Amino acid sequence: MKILSTNTEEILLRLEKLKHNSIRRWGKMTPHQMICHLNDSFKAVIGEKDVALKSNIFGRTLVKWLALYVPIPWVKGVQTRPELDQQKGGTPPKEFEKDLKELKIFIDRAIKRDLAWKQHPIFGEMTETEWLRWAYLHLDHHLRQFGE
Repeated sequence: MKILSTNTEEILLRLEKLKHNSIRRWGKMTPHQMICHLNDSFKAVIGEKDVALKSNIFGRTLVKWLALYVPIPWVKGVQTRPELDQQKGGTPPKEFEKDLKELKIFIDRAIKRDLAWKQHPIFGEMTETEWLRWAYLHLDHHLRQFGE
């Protein structure tokens, strides 16, 4: 699938530009915390990290549709689940390059369809296409946070 390949290459190129001292445009995370947040997010939605579900009919329908299909950037400053917040219960940063490599492995596994998606904490059950769209948009959102 050409679009999937192009999007993956774009994300990987943007990740290569990210440095441990990249300056954030909004939010509180450092670049390293952001990488760990993205890793934790992948772990949560494939069942490798426990995250409390906050899913309701509003989140599973309207919010999910807006987040995945309205062609505007995601809103800045939305509160993340505490288990995915590196300043609360998220995985603390250790080694920048090692954590970045782990993120690239998750991206590769998603593209190869080697992830067993479980449930999104807010959006609930999703199709594989929706999961891939979510992954791209989540990565894009946080890379824009650091100007990448």
